[in-house]
Amino acid sequence: MIQAVVTVKDGLVTGFRVSGHSDFSEQGSDIVCAAVSSAAYMTANTLTEIQELPCEITERDGFMQLDLSKEAAEQAQVVLNGFLLHLNALCEGYAGFIDLKISEV
Repeated sequence: MIQAVVTVKDGLVTGFRVSGHSDFSEQGSDIVCAAVSSAAYMTANTLTEIQELPCEITERDGFMQLDLSKEAAEQAQVVLNGFLLHLNALCEGYAGFIDLKISEV
């Protein structure tokens, strides 16, 4: 199962962490893993390359974590809330393959 944690501080989404594999299908043809990975990378790339915001990003096979300062997070809310909306839709469509949690810090 994919574990997704979205971090919220003072009402602002400040980052996320996704890890694991959905086991929806064979690795390499797993559409759930591909959808979550694509959403995470698009979010990270939009924030760093388009909005040019400073992000702390850690990535490796089956894992990505992105964190923003409060100041950067204020500018990133549209993108981060879009990411959260997309994850919620994936959770509804693929229940049992993605576990989404909101972490208030």
